[in-house]
Amino acid sequence: MYKIYIVEDDSSIASAIKQQAEMWDFTVKVAQDFRNILAEFASFSPHIVLLDISLPFFNGYHWCSEIRRVSSVPIIFISSASDNMNIVMAMNMGGDDFVAKPFDQSVLMAKIQALLRRTYDFGKSVTVFEHRGAMLNTGDNTLTYGETKIILTKNEYRILLALMESKGKIVSRERLMERLWETDSFVDENTLTVNVNRLRKKLDAAGLKNFITTKFGVGYVIL
Repeated sequence: MYKIYIVEDDSSIASAIKQQAEMWDFTVKVAQDFRNILAEFASFSPHIVLLDISLPFFNGYHWCSEIRRVSSVPIIFISSASDNMNIVMAMNMGGDDFVAKPFDQSVLMAKIQALLRRTYDFGKSVTVFEHRGAMLNTGDNTLTYGETKIILTKNEYRILLALMESKGKIVSRERLMERLWETDSFVDENTLTVNVNRLRKKLDAAGLKNFITTKFGVGYVIL
């Protein structure tokens, strides 16, 4: 089932879109915290975003740019500011389509479905995991924090993915070694320790101090 994230501060418009989308069996989340759209986006991991331009605190261009730093998810701008300059700006910032307000709900749903078909018929959706402002993108195996994009090795990525999938819970060394075996390379206790230490150095250099906590004799956890 596809998920739609609606970033629209007009509650009547957002509610109408949500109601229509749910009739088409979409799972819908309407933005609540307009200061932390990126965190909500990462937590919900939508297949498509509907984004207004005029928003509280930061405009839609800002959030489009922020989302584009961590994901290639389709974005449709919905706005009454539909002059050519705003449409061009929306496309240049990373938008995939622009729907002018007021719009017909059936036209919007048709555009959503067409964009979803083009995007996902040839591949699975990309998930983004978020913790402490760090975004792990499963599409390109990178971690983005602030303006820094960290390139991870295959082993570093598998370790961090396992930890972020279970954030707040201890992941045993045995479980992490099983994940590393999936790389078809020889893995022993020392290999795991070396990879965790290298990963920590990259995280520290990016400003993510103490991102991974060691639980001695058990495993690792991110809190």
